[in-house]
Amino acid sequence: MSSELAKSQISSTIVDSIENLKGTHQGFRRAHARGFVYEAVFTPNGAAAPFTTAPHLQGEPVRATVRFSHTDANPHAADNDHAVRGFATKFHLADGTNTDLVMVSVERFVAATPEDFVEFIKAAKADTDAQDPSVPHIKSFVGAHPTVGPALVAAKTITVPVSYGTTQYWAIHAFLWRDASGAVRPVRYSWIPEAGIADASDSASWTPHHLTEELRDRLPVSFVLRVQFGEPGDPTHDSTVAWPADRRTVDVGRIEITKEAPDQEHWQAQVFDPTALVDGIEPSDDPVLAARSTIYAVSFDRRSHQR
Repeated sequence: MSSELAKSQISSTIVDSIENLKGTHQGFRRAHARGFVYEAVFTPNGAAAPFTTAPHLQGEPVRATVRFSHTDANPHAADNDHAVRGFATKFHLADGTNTDLVMVSVERFVAATPEDFVEFIKAAKADTDAQDPSVPHIKSFVGAHPTVGPALVAAKTITVPVSYGTTQYWAIHAFLWRDASGAVRPVRYSWIPEAGIADASDSASWTPHHLTEELRDRLPVSFVLRVQFGEPGDPTHDSTVAWPADRRTVDVGRIEITKEAPDQEHWQAQVFDPTALVDGIEPSDDPVLAARSTIYAVSFDRRSHQR
């Protein structure tokens, strides 16, 4: 079996498993179903230029499109629940191409491989069907994959944010930066809110779309793009493991999100793909990252055909 065929098959299995766990909603993404899209400008500060030739990280401002989202498959999920949030960015380059950066409000993923992710979803489905609050199947999964424990704790204890604009987001996966001499360095990304990180003290009275409504009143909002540099021995293949906190970080630019995009329907139909990269940035050896483009393609095909 070819590697591409195997990737396609596991990607279809992952989408099948998500649908089996969460159900389907006609025309919507299989995850991050509800989101809203905004216009933005990213201004690099030049700090990345010695380490990567990526055009949007050099010096000139770059137009961007941002999608904030609730990660659930249900587009009607309420904004006051304790859920992971998404922040996807599409940078529009001067040559007419795009490159994407996809982040969520947790630092780690819950599986190291696509196959492990299928196991995780099946375990979650078994505990859901059994209505067992002790989640024995998830506990068994963690026992067999101990590095996922911190990610599950983070997801379970996540707070409700005051705003999409007061939340930190991480790209989860490692990427490789290549400089003009050909030297390669592993990096991880995060967005740091300039307004500071703030959690909601009381969200009981919120409307279902409170965070979108709140951001409409708050705009403009801005974030700093922070890059963490890996050192020898830091894993690039396993998104369940965070790098040590003392690794070097560099702030390489600032994004300002200015207004709601006028054509929401158009943008809701688009894909934000973390493997849509440019010269100067390469994917790491993370197998989950490698599978994401195909997973998104399967999801896109199903929602665009109203399945």
